[in-house]
Amino acid sequence: MRHRSRLVAALSLATCGLSLLGATTPGTSVTVTVTDLRNTKGVVRACMTTNAKVFPKCRDDANSHRLVVNAGSRVILTFDNVQPGTYAIALLHDENNNGKSDRALMMMPKEGYGFSRDAKVSMGPPKFAAAAFTVGSQPVSQTIRMRYML
Repeated sequence: MRHRSRLVAALSLATCGLSLLGATTPGTSVTVTVTDLRNTKGVVRACMTTNAKVFPKCRDDANSHRLVVNAGSRVILTFDNVQPGTYAIALLHDENNNGKSDRALMMMPKEGYGFSRDAKVSMGPPKFAAAAFTVGSQPVSQTIRMRYML
């Protein structure tokens, strides 16, 4: 009887452990097709965040999703295991692959940029709300047009 009680207790604990492991459900994917790159030099840097305070840079968000892919005539980015929430994406065509957005006259970006929902730029990057989109349990696809000021 005592052996049976221990067995039942062990099975209960194992079941609870499996339930807890199942609580971390894998997320879905967010796929972005990047259009209108002016050349195939360098890389496209992408960050996707739920944190409006750090958008569009993401570097201060440990939970952000980041990708770097080679620039090409066709660029497709896929963020995997994305949990449900409200996100915004910022892209940079880092043509010289130096890890930053190069600027002319201290303000104007020399390299391409783009944002989710193809949010427009007006005297600075768009607000998080303008680029925000919802991720649920189904895969999400977007097209983002790369823009250049110079």
